[in-house]
Amino acid sequence: MSFRDFLGNEPTVRHLRESIATARLPHSLILAGPRGAGKYTLAVMLAQAANCLDPRETDGLPDFCGVCSNCTRIGQSADLDARVAEAIAARDDLRETDKKETRILIQTHPDVLVIPPDPPQLLIKVGQVRMLIREIYRMPAEAHRAVYIFTSAAFMKEAANSLLKVLEEPPAHATIILLAENTGELLPTIRSRAGIFRLGAIPVEQIERLLAERRPQTKPAERALIARLSEGAIGRALGFDLPAWLASRADALVLLRTATQDLDYSALFRVTESYRAGADGQAKTEGLLRAAASLLEDLLLLRSGAPQFVRNIDIEKELGAMAGAVTIDWIEAAARGLRQVESGMRRNLLRSLALDSFAAQLAGA
Repeated sequence: MSFRDFLGNEPTVRHLRESIATARLPHSLILAGPRGAGKYTLAVMLAQAANCLDPRETDGLPDFCGVCSNCTRIGQSADLDARVAEAIAARDDLRETDKKETRILIQTHPDVLVIPPDPPQLLIKVGQVRMLIREIYRMPAEAHRAVYIFTSAAFMKEAANSLLKVLEEPPAHATIILLAENTGELLPTIRSRAGIFRLGAIPVEQIERLLAERRPQTKPAERALIARLSEGAIGRALGFDLPAWLASRADALVLLRTATQDLDYSALFRVTESYRAGADGQAKTEGLLRAAASLLEDLLLLRSGAPQFVRNIDIEKELGAMAGAVTIDWIEAAARGLRQVESGMRRNLLRSLALDSFAAQLAGA
């Protein structure tokens, strides 16, 4: 692996590599972009490049070897989902009294700490930030530069305020990287103390070509759909699980049809009854919410006279009929309802009831 393996957003990557070349990597920076744009992959690469024991150059800019002890150990954190699953399993094995005090952290290298949102609320919590505060002021043991990566911008208020104190007086030997799909989730005072580097969307045509190379088993129609649903994020496109998405979208369509076309709630109840508690139910609900949000965006585009930007191109005709039955105000109310369901998930509300309530409110909107 090297920076040459990072796909897209060449100007942003070049700027960051130049900052490493001049030893001016910011003490705090925000990598902003859509889910799957490669924010976390790039953050890990920056940590490797800043700490490589046998640094290289590619295209005249700093690169990392990928094989030295620092590169390999930092690289072990690249599979974030697997590392988080391991951390959650380790916490589940603790005594009940210890579980409450234990926060999810990833550390495959002593000087690189990855801080994901802590389940089940999926928020960065104050205990995680306090761990950073304890660690950040000590000199790196084996690295040139300590790196701390927050994989989400969803902070609890107390956690965000605690982080702000560190950003005001950051140590010279450390870099804090915050990943954000929406920088507006971060406090303005945090944004003002960090350099913001954006990873933009990749053109649909480029993603389709890449899918044809990397996933030749997919049919042209599937590639076209995935390229649009991935929202310009190459990493998301390459790993896109189309059958799972279609299943989530089918359930999301039941919610919207119940609200716009059919007041028979039996189909709705059959769907929402399957959204139970537990990690599997949480992942399933997240998929449903993402699919529903995508459908609402397409309805808004159709209502606004911009059908060329619709993502769910395989059901555009049905969405067109649905768009004719709703107003922009209704779509905005639906989007607010989705955010309320997502907020309820963080408070461990019963998912099936939250979804039933969401559909019922839309029917009366």
